[in-house]
Amino acid sequence: MAGYGGEVNVPLVGVTAATAFDSRGFERASLNLSYLRALEVAGAVPLVLTPGMGREQLEAALGRCSGLVLSGGGDVEPGRYGQPPHESIIGVSEARDELEFAAIETAERAGLPVLALCRGMQVLNVALGGTLVQDIPSMVEGALTHSVQEPRHGPAHGVEVAAGSRLAGIVGGGRVEVNSRHHQAVGRLGEGLVVTARTADGIIEAIEAPGARFVVGVQWHPEDMAGHPGIGESADRLFAAFVDAARSNG
Repeated sequence: MAGYGGEVNVPLVGVTAATAFDSRGFERASLNLSYLRALEVAGAVPLVLTPGMGREQLEAALGRCSGLVLSGGGDVEPGRYGQPPHESIIGVSEARDELEFAAIETAERAGLPVLALCRGMQVLNVALGGTLVQDIPSMVEGALTHSVQEPRHGPAHGVEVAAGSRLAGIVGGGRVEVNSRHHQAVGRLGEGLVVTARTADGIIEAIEAPGARFVVGVQWHPEDMAGHPGIGESADRLFAAFVDAARSNG
């Protein structure tokens, strides 16, 4: 599509959300504003996509978009990758799974750039035929702490970014400090994906699809790090690169 906003090419970007019930029992769309702000600062206009959208409405929305962001959240239903649920599974939403699997299929068919963050990286991997490690603390011996809740923007551990990857071209190769808020991880890779970052304990922390199309997933939360001097520069560059790809796709 042409840019959104007249002569200036400001791409419209779809962002998946969850739903949650408030204290009065009303169901509301749920998405941290940090995703939207990071995209806006990078030069995009975010369009929120909510669970329960019909397939026709979702395809119409993404047909007007130049990119797709898969946001963080609860766990993917393990049956989608052929496993029984571990006792630690939390926040499963069939409606959200349906939304995001359909969004990934639509984005792939349309050639849209995709940025997949935390849960987003996991659902991308599953949608492409991969599996997940359902609970890092109980299933990975000697694992680092991967679920650090506060501060949300603070570095929790380093990741080693693979030289020559698209991610390395954006944030730099070698060690990059990231925040961390996940108890699951990518297991068997989905079709067409490669690993582009790991932690010292071997956990996969970033994936991408090689080739011209921008398809990048990271296991951390750059939306929370973006804009923080001294620690958020790699996050700023990641959002800028995605928005540039969306702009070029327009």
